[in-house]
Amino acid sequence: MATLTIHLDEEALRKLEERAARNGRTVEAEAHDVLTQVAESTPTAIDMSRGLGTAIHELFAPLGGVELELPSRKSHRQIPTFE
Repeated sequence: MATLTIHLDEEALRKLEERAARNGRTVEAEAHDVLTQVAESTPTAIDMSRGLGTAIHELFAPLGGVELELPSRKSHRQIPTFE
């Protein structure tokens, strides 16, 4: 197992201590658990073999979708003629 030294400000340390107390763990065990959860839930690489659009879709699909109202594509100006 590797050793990691982290410098926290007083507020962050206080919150970590409170969280550790709620979970019945030491601060070190709580920090280990938090970092392990983050490391395991973060994608390590984006698969670009099928294209950028597909990679972006797969990355954000778990967050859910959104329906956007698309504006009209009709031009408001007169189309030029080259006569």
